[in-house]
Amino acid sequence: MATDEDHARPAVSPAVRCADVRLRRGDTAVLDGLDLTVAAGRVHALLGRNGAGKSTTFRILLGLMQADSGTIEVLGESPSQSGRSTAALERIGASIDGPAIYERLSAFDHLLVHARLTGVGRARIEEVLDIVGLAGTGRKRARHFSMGMKARLALGTAILTEPELLILDEPQNGLDPQGIVELRHLLRDYAAAGRTVLVSSHQLGEIVQLADDISVLVDGRCRYQGTLTDFAPAGQLEQMFLDLTLPDAARPGAA
Repeated sequence: MATDEDHARPAVSPAVRCADVRLRRGDTAVLDGLDLTVAAGRVHALLGRNGAGKSTTFRILLGLMQADSGTIEVLGESPSQSGRSTAALERIGASIDGPAIYERLSAFDHLLVHARLTGVGRARIEEVLDIVGLAGTGRKRARHFSMGMKARLALGTAILTEPELLILDEPQNGLDPQGIVELRHLLRDYAAAGRTVLVSSHQLGEIVQLADDISVLVDGRCRYQGTLTDFAPAGQLEQMFLDLTLPDAARPGAA
């Protein structure tokens, strides 16, 4: 039953809202009426098989691609024809399509480039390097980093401005088990502070421990959207995911 206190609370707008978003490439429907709502202050996992439309969705949310039709809102704003405004992008941190880093620079100098573009001070750079576990890399150039170190630097770039929304595509790639656990705690803490995390991953066992909510994309549409516990109450996310996304004949154990 709703209380007077509940009615007094202002409604919290979703961090992301997509309604009937469509995109075609030739004869192929990449997004086919996508409806997606990402609640603010939570970790939301976007799941799907390869080609389901996850990366395309991220690019559209960031203003890097344009949908053919539909409604798209990110932090209450819609992208213009030329993409997202500078002010809007400062509220969003992202790492998609693999780590994008200046490989000739050290981790500090890489972040310094971004800091000067966004008005972030040097103290924040040191803080971020410590958060992502790269404080001891010194002058070592990023081209000599391991895959895991590059993933950490990409994450550091994404969180540099303490954005309201993080959009991360497969952020666990290249991380060792310790790094995955550290990433999980970082993202959970990030959401606990009132910010929003939208993440894609094929590591379903990790998603069970990370996400509050999930959306499952199949052929460019959301086949499920809601809490993780409603979808897989016993933690059986992998089986539920396969049941939803694979035809009967393709499922493991099918005759």
